[in-house]
Amino acid sequence: MKIMFTARGKGWDAQLDPKFGRAEGFLLYDNEQDQLTWHSNEENKNAAHGAGIQAGQLASDLKAEVVITGHVGPKADSTLKGSGIKVFPVETPCTIREAYEQYISRE
Repeated sequence: MKIMFTARGKGWDAQLDPKFGRAEGFLLYDNEQDQLTWHSNEENKNAAHGAGIQAGQLASDLKAEVVITGHVGPKADSTLKGSGIKVFPVETPCTIREAYEQYISRE
């Protein structure tokens, strides 16, 4: 399974970014490979509009099955659901590790 986190840094101890479309970047965790990879969101975080849709498309392109974040707007939510990607909102502030543990404990 591939899980995408909105992130303010590049590791398990980075802070979860509460915003989806305008997040600093994304960490993609492939639990089969036990691999965490960083994907910048530089081009979208300052976009005038469409940031959530573009971030949703990136999640689809990366074959994420779940997005863990603080908040997803309605257009991004529609894009993610249209791609079959589940959204798991968590309370922030928290680290990527803490967000992952919240997700695992509820699954």
